[in-house]
Amino acid sequence: MTVNLLDFDLEGLAAFCEQLGEKRFRATQLFRWIHQKGASDFSLMTDLARSLREKLPGAAHITGLPVLSRQDSADGTIKWLFDVGGGNAVETVFIPEDDRGTLCVSSQAGCAVGCRFCSTGHQGFSRNLTTGEILAQLWQAEFFLRQHLNRPGERVITNVVMMGMGEPLQNIHALIPALKVMLDDHGYGLSRRRVTVSTSGVVPMMDRLAQECPVALAVSLHAPTDALRDDLVPLNRKYPIAELLDACLRYLPAAPRDFITFEYCMLDGVNDQPEHAQALLELLRGHAGRGVPCKLNLIPFNPFPDSGLRCSPRAVVQRFGQLLNAGGIVTTIRKTRGDDIDAACGQLAGDVLDRTNAARRMAQRRTTEQPIRFVTPEKERQA
Repeated sequence: MTVNLLDFDLEGLAAFCEQLGEKRFRATQLFRWIHQKGASDFSLMTDLARSLREKLPGAAHITGLPVLSRQDSADGTIKWLFDVGGGNAVETVFIPEDDRGTLCVSSQAGCAVGCRFCSTGHQGFSRNLTTGEILAQLWQAEFFLRQHLNRPGERVITNVVMMGMGEPLQNIHALIPALKVMLDDHGYGLSRRRVTVSTSGVVPMMDRLAQECPVALAVSLHAPTDALRDDLVPLNRKYPIAELLDACLRYLPAAPRDFITFEYCMLDGVNDQPEHAQALLELLRGHAGRGVPCKLNLIPFNPFPDSGLRCSPRAVVQRFGQLLNAGGIVTTIRKTRGDDIDAACGQLAGDVLDRTNAARRMAQRRTTEQPIRFVTPEKERQA
């Protein structure tokens, strides 16, 4: 059985070449053909030794993911639906801007975290993606875009955000080799500042990421208190806010930036009032007696069926941001892109065989849940 070379970072590819009886430096040549030139035909890799070119077809292949569909938004955003087998599909989104091209990459088929405002979580979880399946999204998108946009030999994707389907840090064993390929100068050559991992707060794996491959970190916060975050982000019951912020402080010394980005989805009447903003200021400026260096990214909620939630009115979002900026936390409002093709934040759903019964469990929650009473951090501590 042959192996897919997209599953290897450079060190893994070097070990593979040694198994074939070849020198390790051949791996660098092969790596460049795959990730810098987008090649999948070994016979075209003319600077490889003939002995290696003859061995490779019987031992390996370079294979991307079948494309089930591609949708192009009026704003230039492109969304792919990739088949990952077993009846599962994942979505990948390219977002063009004047000064960058960002690819939003999936790490799992579905998601087990089950955040209330995320359509992927409502669909449930099937399985982790392999390193090759994570990298195939970048590999296929990059070389398709070079041809599609008539930019041969020019890098189109300048930023990668692990913000697609799934919780990346619950698939860290496959994630880290993929990140290393993105960063490698013989691969995509992206800087650590231009690769972002978004997490809902898997604290032990945040520590591991800091040790093994620190890149920019975005943390899905969405609430200033544990009571509210327990309801919105169920993982908070395992890793409450204080533990999460402690992990952020531990991450910072290894991070490529001197701040953590916190993401905050704006939900009408749930977490968007002035008292929430004030509680958020107290939390982030006062944690551990010194606060957490951070920036806040407000995300307008993208409604989907059965969520039971609404997007905060634009004026409310702007007022919320103004209160945070006035309180000393740099706050931006994310511009919605690709919403006409359901490619905006929180809308990715793909086609997942739900092996966790998420849809049934969330339906039960909606019929039994009580309205969350907002409690300030100070009252929460007193309780």
